[in-house]
Amino acid sequence: MFARPKKKDVDVENNHKALEKRVKDSKAEEEVDLSTIETIPIYETPTPPPPAAVHVKVREPIPEDQQRELFKWMLEEKRKVKPKDPEEKKRIDEDKAILKQFIRAKTIPKF
Repeated sequence: MFARPKKKDVDVENNHKALEKRVKDSKAEEEVDLSTIETIPIYETPTPPPPAAVHVKVREPIPEDQQRELFKWMLEEKRKVKPKDPEEKKRIDEDKAILKQFIRAKTIPKF
């Protein structure tokens, strides 16, 4: 695909080139007087409006029995994983320890 410069970009480039030419000409004659130089307009991209409020469905909490079963399943899956290096083994062991604490606890925290 071919990209063409937008009209805004061309206007800014033209203003910039004209300013550079004016500065070079004035330097040749005498020192530049900054008060006479026009400022280059800055085009800001418009910010998109904030997204509309998204309605989140509130789901019923999962019963503790199902949570324990889920934690047990996760623990079994962690045991099947073959670590590649000592750091990964350490991380997996920490995850398994946390899952064991949740399984052994009398009450399971609400997520």
